[in-house]
Amino acid sequence: MGPEYDVVIVGGGHNGLVAASYLADKKLKVLVLERLGRVGGAIATDELRPGFLVPYCAHNCHMLHGKIIEDLDLRTHGFDLYPIDPLRFYPFPDGSHLLGWRSEQRFGQEIRRLSAHDADAHVEWLSFWHRAAAIVYRYFLTDPPTFAQIAEDVRGTGDEDVWETMLTVSMRDLVDRFFEDERVRACFINASDAGDPSAPGSILSAAYIHSGSLGKPEDRGLPKGGMGTVAASMAAAAQARGVEIRTGAAVRKVIVEDGQATGVLLDNGEEIRARIVVSNADPKRTYLSLVDSKDLDDAFVRRVRNLKTRANSVKILLALKALPDFSRYLGSGFDPRLIALTRICPSVEWYQASWDACKNGLLSKTPIMFVSCPTVYDRSLAPAGMHVASIWSTYFPTRPKGGSWDSGTKRELFELHMDILSQYAPNFRDCVLDFALETPADMEARIGLTDGSIRHLDQTSGQLFARRMPYRAPINGLYLCGAGTHPGGELTGGPGHNCANAILHDLNVRAVHEPVGGRSRG
Repeated sequence: MGPEYDVVIVGGGHNGLVAASYLADKKLKVLVLERLGRVGGAIATDELRPGFLVPYCAHNCHMLHGKIIEDLDLRTHGFDLYPIDPLRFYPFPDGSHLLGWRSEQRFGQEIRRLSAHDADAHVEWLSFWHRAAAIVYRYFLTDPPTFAQIAEDVRGTGDEDVWETMLTVSMRDLVDRFFEDERVRACFINASDAGDPSAPGSILSAAYIHSGSLGKPEDRGLPKGGMGTVAASMAAAAQARGVEIRTGAAVRKVIVEDGQATGVLLDNGEEIRARIVVSNADPKRTYLSLVDSKDLDDAFVRRVRNLKTRANSVKILLALKALPDFSRYLGSGFDPRLIALTRICPSVEWYQASWDACKNGLLSKTPIMFVSCPTVYDRSLAPAGMHVASIWSTYFPTRPKGGSWDSGTKRELFELHMDILSQYAPNFRDCVLDFALETPADMEARIGLTDGSIRHLDQTSGQLFARRMPYRAPINGLYLCGAGTHPGGELTGGPGHNCANAILHDLNVRAVHEPVGGRSRG
């Protein structure tokens, strides 16, 4: 039987949709298969209760690459954003706070209220992070470089010392080096997927997230109509290029014949043949579930099993009857937009304790919370006078030691979050009409993220750039386009873009959208 399609893509997450559009641009016949009844994967909007629309996983758009927005004409397909300013609200237990304004000068003035020394140091801090983020960003839409290649690229430049600092100094040491005030240190501590802020190399993990700040300001913000509109715009862009999308189509396995991927088998027994199979699933799910182990080398399977997926989180979805009251910090009648994105992390020690609990399989008593309240900008997401919010809370183990994620454990964890938030906004608990708490295990079961790893693999120094999984599988005709490949996770579109270029290269089709940033590394 001949192939029905040139390319079949397993999974309709955003990177699968991006790859599909680029491939269809070259007149390839592309089919996207999605197990769920909707596209988008972790980029989705949930209706928590009638009329309350909450971001399921991702809660804002801060890293989607501008080139991809333009190439796919996403704005003509419904993609639109509310620009957020300030970017973050940081309240502290003593009643002080910081507002992370887009304007660096204005943010510096905020810091000066707490510490003149730290306000002056902030200028140098920003300079370091601009350079660190730029080192990561320049490779976003290229083939993944090795660490040696990056070292060669920065040798003899001002970035050489920055690169060495990223690899050898811990985030905790860095914030201590720059800042004196404990609140300012708490504001800037962030080890991202490295987890441990005291670990050398944790700066590199944070630099990946910082790289989103280098895009155009108009490409960052809260999606109008909710996070699901981003996925919908990507699906519409793909369909406009001739891509076929089937939802409710679960793939059981990738068909491999004589070392060549030749199609997929669905759960309903249907076989679909294709010249090329692309998996948007994470590497562990792809190689340990969708591909038969007999088609892979034993050493390769061991490597996949040992990939790190530990820096995980819980997500709490909230329907609110009123706005949380942060007037203690912002005064009566404060502009609600000031609390669109709030971060709760009162100290560096709090952050450290959260990771230490997670790495030992324990439930943190000091969760680091990113609280999003999109209805302060978008009133379409909740009934009149009411709001929705979500809490992205790190770090939590996929499976707690000596226990499980039963309803009692979830309720206790919800109450812990309410106790903490009520210290900042006294009415927070009373505002809640309804909630859902999604654990890493829930995310694994619901949207197929192994261990609930939102970025497919932890973005640590051992799993970034060329140390992430390659686009080309060790099986001819099989590719990966998800967040487990370079450049990595978050809503970026980079893996889908780069995988499509790899496929077009292998098919001897010249990619119109050549990799940005210089030479290709094959």
